[in-house]
Amino acid sequence: MRLTDESEETPFLINLVSMIDVLFCILAFFIISSLYLTRSQGLPVNLPTATTAETQRMAQMNVTIQANGAIALNRKPLALDALEGAVRSQVGSASQSLVIINADARVPHGLVVRVMDHLRRIQGVKLAIAAQSP
Repeated sequence: MRLTDESEETPFLINLVSMIDVLFCILAFFIISSLYLTRSQGLPVNLPTATTAETQRMAQMNVTIQANGAIALNRKPLALDALEGAVRSQVGSASQSLVIINADARVPHGLVVRVMDHLRRIQGVKLAIAAQSP
């Protein structure tokens, strides 16, 4: 049986590889979780820019008009004729509801006006148009 001699000192080593692995995992967690902090309920469109754009605190419904003319309510595609009924069913008994229109910059102005016309028929709905700050 061999006994260790206390006079022999073994150098103290810190294993940096496992520490780097832990720090990488923590960094990856924060990067991935920060991507989900932004809340986007509309479909991805290229919004026009406006210098007077303001952020809205509360958005209950998002109407998205894509560049090809497709319309969606809260990411669910529907026809222009069905838009008014779908919004009415979601408004329910609420006295004030905010509907944000996310229209692509390439959408013809006439289509945006037709969507707004359908939404203005609903009692108690406030409209807002989404724009990107420069």
